[in-house]
Amino acid sequence: MVKGNTSKKVKRPWPTKAAMEQVYAMQLWGENGTAFYSGEGSHLPKIVTPYIEVVSSFLGSFERPLRVCDLGCGDFNIGSTLVAYTAHYIAIDIVESLIVHNQKTFLQENLEFHCLDIAVDPLPKADCAVVRQVLQHLSNQEIQQIVEKLAQYKYVLLTEHLPDQEFEPNKDIISGQGIRLKNHSGVDLLAPPFNFKVKKETQLLSLQVAKGKIVTKLYQVF
Repeated sequence: MVKGNTSKKVKRPWPTKAAMEQVYAMQLWGENGTAFYSGEGSHLPKIVTPYIEVVSSFLGSFERPLRVCDLGCGDFNIGSTLVAYTAHYIAIDIVESLIVHNQKTFLQENLEFHCLDIAVDPLPKADCAVVRQVLQHLSNQEIQQIVEKLAQYKYVLLTEHLPDQEFEPNKDIISGQGIRLKNHSGVDLLAPPFNFKVKKETQLLSLQVAKGKIVTKLYQVF
C-alpha cells in the first residue's frame, strides 16, 4: 500500500525545499516529456544499469530481505526497480508534488512514500538507507544533520559524483542544483567535518562520466 506522510513537520531553516521545487518546476535537470525528471544520472543506461545490477545483487543476497529507506528518491525511475528485492521500501523526497505524483504512479504493495526534509525531520526505521547523488547538492550543515541519523541504519548505500583525480573533500556549498565538482571537491562522509563512523567500507561501483566519476559505496555501520 502506498501511504502519504501525516506526521507533524519541523520548521526548515534551510532553503533546500524551495531549491528542489524549482529544479523540477523549471526542468533544470532536463526533461523527458514527463511531469518530473531527475536528470540523466537517474535515466542514462550507462549510469543506471550498472548501479541497479550491483545494488539489486546486494539487496538480493539476504535470505531475509531488508527493509530499505530511500533518502531522496526523486522521480523513482531507479528505486522502482529495487522494490522487488526488499521486504519493504520507504521512498522519501522533499518535494511534495513529486511525492504525490509518485504515490499515484507506483503502486507496489510493499512500497510507501513520504514527503520529508531528511536533514530536519525524523527518518523512518529500516535496515538499509539508500542515498543516491543527494548529499552532493547539500550544504555541510545539512549533511552533518543527516549523518547523525544515518547511524541508525545497519547499512548505508551512498552514491556521489566526485572528481576523477585526488581532491580536497567536503568543501562547503549552498544547497541547490549544483554540486562541488566546480570547486574540485566532493562529499566524503568518513573525512572531516563529518567523520562518519562505520564498521566496514566497500566500493561497489565507480563509473567514469564526462565530468569526474560516480562512485557507489556500501557502509556497514554496525
